[in-house]
Amino acid sequence: MIMLKSRRELEIMREAGRISARALQLAGEVIAPGISTADIDREVRKFIESQGAVPSFLGYNGFPAAACISVNNEVIHGIPGKDRIIKEGDLVSVDLGASIDGYHGDNAATFAVGKISPAAQRLMDTTREALYEGLKKAVAGGRIGDIGHAIESYCVSRGYGIVREYTGHGIGRSLHEDPSVPNYGSPGKGTRLLQGMTLAIEPMINEGTGRIKLLGDGWTVVTADGKLSAHFEHTIAITDGECLILTTP
Repeated sequence: MIMLKSRRELEIMREAGRISARALQLAGEVIAPGISTADIDREVRKFIESQGAVPSFLGYNGFPAAACISVNNEVIHGIPGKDRIIKEGDLVSVDLGASIDGYHGDNAATFAVGKISPAAQRLMDTTREALYEGLKKAVAGGRIGDIGHAIESYCVSRGYGIVREYTGHGIGRSLHEDPSVPNYGSPGKGTRLLQGMTLAIEPMINEGTGRIKLLGDGWTVVTADGKLSAHFEHTIAITDGECLILTTP
C-alpha cells in the first residue's frame, strides 16, 4: 500500500533527511587512505545518535552496522569491518539512513579516495548525474517508469550496466515501503506519481555488466565481472511542482 504523507509528516521526514544527509557528508569527510570501514561506521553512528535519531540500518533484518560501506566492485550492503582498510584510488559507496519520531531518511553516495582513474571518475559522475535525470521525472502525474527510463537511458547510452535485482523504494514510517522504483523502465508505465508520495531513488550502476552476485556473508553484493560499481541516492517527496529533495544537509 502506498502511503501519502501529510504536511506534518513531510516536516518530520525533512528532519530525518537532514540528519541522514549530514551523516553522509561526515562519512565523506572522514574517508581517507588507512581508515577502516568500521571507523567510518563508528563516526556515522555517533553523529546520528548525537542528533537524537536512530540509525535506520542498524539491526534492520539483522544488518550489524549503521551504514552499508561498499568498496570498488562491491555494489551495495558492504558490512563495515576493522580489517577493511581504505586505500588511495578506491571508490567507497556509503548508504545510510536516520529515523526520528518514527520516520526515515535514506541516502547514499560514492566517494573517491585521493586520485582515482579517469574511468572510475566517469562512472561516479555518470551515476550521480543519472540520479538527477531520474529526479527530473519525479513529478505528480508522471509514472514510476518515467524515472527508471530516464536513469536507464542515461547510463546505458554511456556503456554502463544497470543493476536490476535491487531498486529504489517508497519510504516513510518504514524504511522500505511501496512502490518499488526500478532504475529501468518504460515511459508512461507503472504506478502513477501522486503529491505526498515519498520515494528513495537510487541508481546502482556498474562499469561493466549489470549482473551481480551475493557473497557468503549474506549481505555484500558485488559485480559479477569484478568491475567497479557506483551508487547515489536521495529521499524525495512528490509535490505539485519539482520534487522536493529531503536528504539535504
